[in-house]
Amino acid sequence: MIKVGDTLPSATLQEYSEVEGEGCSIGPNAVDVTKATAGKTIALFALPGAFTPTCSAKHVPGYVQHFDDFKAAGVDEIWCVSVNDAFVMGAWARDQKTAGKVRMLADGSAAFANATGLTLDLTARGMGVRSNRYSMLVKDGKVASLNVEAPGKFEVSDADTLLAQAKG
Repeated sequence: MIKVGDTLPSATLQEYSEVEGEGCSIGPNAVDVTKATAGKTIALFALPGAFTPTCSAKHVPGYVQHFDDFKAAGVDEIWCVSVNDAFVMGAWARDQKTAGKVRMLADGSAAFANATGLTLDLTARGMGVRSNRYSMLVKDGKVASLNVEAPGKFEVSDADTLLAQAKG
């Protein structure tokens, strides 16, 4: 499992864009994790799935709500990563009103989740291998803090916890 001090794995995530801009076309666009984190501070949180109860009611809204606070603490971008396809993440972004605040990034084949070792096997519940629920502060591609939830919990990966670490 990835730990504090480690470099994020080389992986490609997908982001659905509804408008063209900054070299992004409409539709899914590849996001090279190594390039996208270089020289930046990223508040990254991951969760088992889009449109799921805890994720939609608590996890994403907290980061959207604290966007300005994260910026004031020196965070360049906030990323939400989930094992869903880019189209689902795009629809969830619209539903959660994340535009301009939280980048909703798809890890469709769980490649990033597997590479970090932060997976959650929900095969018995018909969901396959998903990402565990966690948050991390990433500075120039390296993990500066990591908060991994126990199964079924939402206690340490919330926006308030990561914001306090970003301010620290």
